[in-house]
Amino acid sequence: MKKYVAELIGTFWLVLGGCGSAVLAASFPDVGIGLLGVSFAFGLTVLTMAFAIGHISGCHLNPAVSIGLWASGRFPAKEIGPYVIAQVVGAVVAGGVLYIIASGNANFSLSDGFATNGYGVHSPGGYSLVAALVTEIVMTMMFLIVILGATDKRAPKGLAPIAIGLCLTLIHLISIPVTNTSVNPARSTGVALFVGSGAIVQLWLFWIAPIIGAVLGAVTYKFIGSEEE
Repeated sequence: MKKYVAELIGTFWLVLGGCGSAVLAASFPDVGIGLLGVSFAFGLTVLTMAFAIGHISGCHLNPAVSIGLWASGRFPAKEIGPYVIAQVVGAVVAGGVLYIIASGNANFSLSDGFATNGYGVHSPGGYSLVAALVTEIVMTMMFLIVILGATDKRAPKGLAPIAIGLCLTLIHLISIPVTNTSVNPARSTGVALFVGSGAIVQLWLFWIAPIIGAVLGAVTYKFIGSEEE
């Protein structure tokens, strides 16, 4: 049970820290942190939690990561369900806490997006469904390759959280304009449920694409990372 609680807390921190920075601080008058700041916020949530709970639960914080690790042979299938439930619950609780905080400002409106992911009219840059699909698949694939490589027993010890956190930062720097960056079904769900139908209708893509990308990343790393010639 402790590892499931750790996953819940870790995912809570990811959504509160990452989405919170987007909702509360990205465009704060005159001193907003912008896309660069939001990108680093997401990366820092993973980096800090990897050090805090990596030794307890593995610090997945992401259903796609759990499935990708299973596809790579590093995670048992029987643990996927409990991990995904813990991650989604943590994300939704974080969405609720963020909503309470954000609604304390009289100018707050869910119509501003609440850091949800989307394509078409819901994409920050107006990118199409196909562009969003490709972006989420490729970004999650690369994320899994970095996770698997950084945690390989042959990799430098103790540096995996830094590599993984910076990878997530880079992913956000690339893809925030396209989809507002998901690569994480729990993160997408945690805020979409508060926004309602507009975000929920498009939520399918932010479950399917990251999972496809994670499996592709796992398969790719199993090939390139194999010790066999």
